[in-house]
Amino acid sequence: MAALARINEVDLIVIGGGATGLGIAVDASARGLSVVLLESHDFAKGTSSRATKLVHGGVRYLAQGNIALVREALHERTTLLRNAPHLASPLGFVMPSYKCWETPFYGIGLKAYDALAGQDGLGSTRFLGRRQALAALPGVKENGLKGGVMYWDGQFDDARLALALARTAAANSALVVNYCPVVDLLYDNQQVAGVICEDAETEERYTIHSRCVINATGVWVDDLRRTDAQHTQQPVQSLVSPSQGVHLVVDREFLPSEHALLVPKTADGRVLFAVPWLGKVILGTTDTPRHDLAREPAAFEEEITFILSEAANYLAKAPTRADVRSVWVGLRPLVKADSVGSTKQLSREHTILSSSSGLVTVTGGKWTTYRAMAEDVLKHCTQQGVLGHLAPSTTKSLVLVGAPVDRQNRSLQSQPDARVYGSEAAWVQSLDGADQEILPGLSQAMVRFAVRYEYARTVEDVLARRSRWLFLDARQSAQAAPHVAEILEQEGIETPRLAEFLALCNQYQLHE
Repeated sequence: MAALARINEVDLIVIGGGATGLGIAVDASARGLSVVLLESHDFAKGTSSRATKLVHGGVRYLAQGNIALVREALHERTTLLRNAPHLASPLGFVMPSYKCWETPFYGIGLKAYDALAGQDGLGSTRFLGRRQALAALPGVKENGLKGGVMYWDGQFDDARLALALARTAAANSALVVNYCPVVDLLYDNQQVAGVICEDAETEERYTIHSRCVINATGVWVDDLRRTDAQHTQQPVQSLVSPSQGVHLVVDREFLPSEHALLVPKTADGRVLFAVPWLGKVILGTTDTPRHDLAREPAAFEEEITFILSEAANYLAKAPTRADVRSVWVGLRPLVKADSVGSTKQLSREHTILSSSSGLVTVTGGKWTTYRAMAEDVLKHCTQQGVLGHLAPSTTKSLVLVGAPVDRQNRSLQSQPDARVYGSEAAWVQSLDGADQEILPGLSQAMVRFAVRYEYARTVEDVLARRSRWLFLDARQSAQAAPHVAEILEQEGIETPRLAEFLALCNQYQLHE
């Protein structure tokens, strides 16, 4: 934390190291602002590492008539795929039809999806006959299958994209710091003027002044808003109504396909995905109101039962509890609606507001639109007068760390680990232990790279977010954890927090 000790005042402090906060840090630093971003835990520790791994316009939002949100998301989808091709790529989705009306009904809607995408489209929607549907989705239930519809969206690695944003901001001279919570806000004439933060490892505190402070803490934004309200003695109402989404991970044998399965309407009106990802299949998700804000929320038994039972309706081989390799839960920061009801009806769009003290809060939205959200936040800051005139945003064409400079150059794909590290793959391979594998796709060199260049401080950082093994197979992650802890200690990490990670692995497993 020596860098924090050298800083007294900056243009902008961003609190929160998830998708939104990191996107703001990238945009602001690329415009030449001095920026400090502070994250209380690890980057993308919360919601931003627990998405369904989709870069999408939102077929469900189209059905709800939210055309503006879908159009924006489709445009941002293309921007993300272009600026981080090593972390995001197109993915085909198939909606199987078991009733004669489903193919034309959903197909027409998806043709409208194509039309909204325009030149940003990734591929044309196709109507599939029974044989074509079976070829596209091996493993789908054949009995009663009439055909299907295939359309295109995108897929990405959320936690590694967050890391790429952090490192891109740092490359533009921002200071991004994990494990450094903000413990209080500073004021000057009743206007927020900075923060006091604390190194979680040493408990040393630092005072940083700034022209603008942005609260981008996701589902936890109301905590900081209440802190602000105590200082200003102004009333504050809760902004967020959290909803949790549960995901179950099973082996590829249940859907041995390069395409994803999408069920647009399950028994209770939700959407079900079966998505191939990193050699496994993600089943999900749910949309359940949650009134607490646990850092590691647990799945409700009824959510697990729901996902497994719905998957059994569409997969030839029905997964059981014993087949689940990992179960993980993300909290969505849904903006409260006027009426209380199902969280499916709450806003997925982002909300930006300023308190009487000038504290700027942003919440809501989704990963796909993180870049546009960042632009909107900085525009709001200038309109509110907390930041002066800013240069135009450059993030539409700003490639992220690891992306090839020549984005038409596909030679990277032939390099080992290029789909994870992109142009840095050869650098990772040059480190000690590149040929010593800990888990499939995870070498000793990758662990060393995570500590030296990717801000990793704990076993969980490495096995949950630098690699994604905790999300793929909790039991195998637990077995590999002691080896990872040894390497962290070799790299100078005194407390890799092995015991905490082993307890977390137990939570990510389904027990009889």
